[in-house]
Order: sequence, then structure tokens, then C-alpha cells
Amino acid sequence: MPLSLLRCLIRARWAAPLAVVWSLCGAGAQAAPTICVWDPLGAAGQVFDGAKTYALAMQKHGADIAVRAYSDERIAADDFRVGQCQGLLATSLRTKPYNAITAAMDHGGAATIIKDGRVDLNASYAVVHKAVQVLASPGAAKFNVQDGFEIAGIISTGALYTMVRDRTLFARGFAGARMPAFDHDKVQAHLINMIGAQPVSADLRNFVTKFNNGGLDVIFSPAVAYLPMEINKGVGTQGGISRLPLGFTTLQLVIQRSHFPEGFGAASRTYWLSQHDAVLTAVRKAEADIPPQIWVDLKPEEAVAFVTAQHNLRVELGKRGFYDKQGLRFMKRVRCSVHAQAPECATRAEIDW
Repeated sequence: MPLSLLRCLIRARWAAPLAVVWSLCGAGAQAAPTICVWDPLGAAGQVFDGAKTYALAMQKHGADIAVRAYSDERIAADDFRVGQCQGLLATSLRTKPYNAITAAMDHGGAATIIKDGRVDLNASYAVVHKAVQVLASPGAAKFNVQDGFEIAGIISTGALYTMVRDRTLFARGFAGARMPAFDHDKVQAHLINMIGAQPVSADLRNFVTKFNNGGLDVIFSPAVAYLPMEINKGVGTQGGISRLPLGFTTLQLVIQRSHFPEGFGAASRTYWLSQHDAVLTAVRKAEADIPPQIWVDLKPEEAVAFVTAQHNLRVELGKRGFYDKQGLRFMKRVRCSVHAQAPECATRAEIDW
């Protein structure tokens, strides 16, 4: 029995005839919303544990939430799309159709800060934190809502790193290298073609297995997945990880607004913001746990050139409609609020379209 129905019955004290009570509490009461939660480890994973804790915390905001674990993100997204779930916690690649503005946080280089030719991870994570903080503020509520859907929380899962089985790829280039191609990510397919790499059909459920078995030469992943998903087996002693991140990843919670109480989205965003520091601590520990010899550093001039190329690509993809212009504008303003001395902050690129 849903908790909301039980509370209604208790308030009624059975003073009215059963048929009247049922009409007030049962037929008119909405079923408890369900959130589809993607966790690569399913019900045994830390993401799902966090979702269960979240569901309990949201009871005080008038929502009795059920959470359902999925190890296959595609199925979780499909179940949300057809109404089997009223919320979806997944990567921004899956939530982007419901809000392209918040998905801009994950775009290549959108949160990256370069200082003296090197990535400043502390400053880059400060960009991520500030973006989440701003989006959770009352004044930014409109950015979270789109066509009956609402982003009800953003969880930073760390920098996205390039991981290879053969570290010489970083010096000789990725032409011909086998890379995972997700069928739901058109931008990824575009980028693979740009660099002349070889796309290999994959998804989040099997890309690590293909990498470890030699079917892929390159994958992209945050450090939090390195040991739990055994990516270290594919990297081995000959591979490596570029210290220059491609971007910064998030999980985002999207809900169907009509199934949740008024004001729920704002309360939910505040909750997930309160978890940011604890999650970031786990992310930075995962990065620190990767053996030092595995990391590969680019030369300062190469790092600057790479981030500049990412900027130019964002502008191109924004003009072509792959990226949301308002989202790119938002992220540039956040970057420049953290590092106003960056050369890009003296230009109107990604601001004026």
C-alpha cells in the first residue's frame, strides 16, 4: 500500500463509509511515482544506494518514491519514455532530449580550465560545482523545465578521460583506432569521423568488455569506473590514461512534473546539491587511486591547442544545432566567473550567436 494512501486512511479514521473513504483516498490518489535508476552495477551499486537514500529524504517533501535499478541504461531510458517510470536518473546523453541546457555541462571542454598550459582540475571542478549550484537556485528554475519535464538533480561523476590499450596512440594519433560508437549519441559519431577513427557499435553495458577483450583500442570513462568496472585489465601495462579530460560527466535526474508535488523539483535539486561535496570526494579519491605510471601528460602547447579546438568545435556544433546555444552561453559564463583571466573571456564567442 502506498504511504500516501495509508496516511489518507489514518486521517479519515474510518469515520466515513468505506466507499467514501476509497473515493477520497484511493481512486483520487495518484500512485507513487517510480524513478528508473541506471547504475552499471544494478541494485548492488552505489548510485542505486544513493537513490534509495534520496527517496527516503524526499518523503518529507510529500513524495513517496519507488526506485528501480537498471544495469542497462537503454532499457531504463525506454521505460521512462513509455511511462513505466515517472523519473529517470541516467547520464546526460539519455536526459538531453528532456533538457538540452543542463546537458551542456557535459559537452567537451565546457567546464575545463587551463592555467599555464595544464588542466587545473580544482578550478575545473569548481566550474562544475558552481554550475550545479546556480541551476539549483530559485532564480534558475526556468532553465530546469522543458515541455512538462524537469531536471530535479545533477550529480557530478568526474572528469571524462581517454583510456587506451597502447599509450603510443597519444603520440601517433587516433586515425584507424577502434572507438565505441553509441547509437544514441550523434555528436560522438561526428567526432569519430572527424579524427578518422574506426567506430565500433557499443553501449554502456558492454563497452568495457569489448575494450578488455581487445575489440576496442580506446574508451572514454571517468575514474570512478576504472577499478569497479575493471577497466584496468584493458589498460594493463602497455596502455595509459590522458591526464587531459575530454569533459566532465554528470548523472541527471529528469522527472515528469505532473506526477510530483508542487515544488518538488526545487527541493530535489537542493538535496542533490547537498550531496555534491561527498560525491566529489569519492571522485577525487578514484582519480588518486590510479597508479601514477598510468597517467600520460600532454605538452603545455598541446593542451592549450586541444582546449582551443574543443571551443571551436562547441561553436560549430552549436551553430549546427547539435548543442544548445543557451546551455553553451550558461557554461561560458560559469567558466569565466571561475577564471576570468582566460583568453576566451575577452571574447563574445559562445555568448552572442
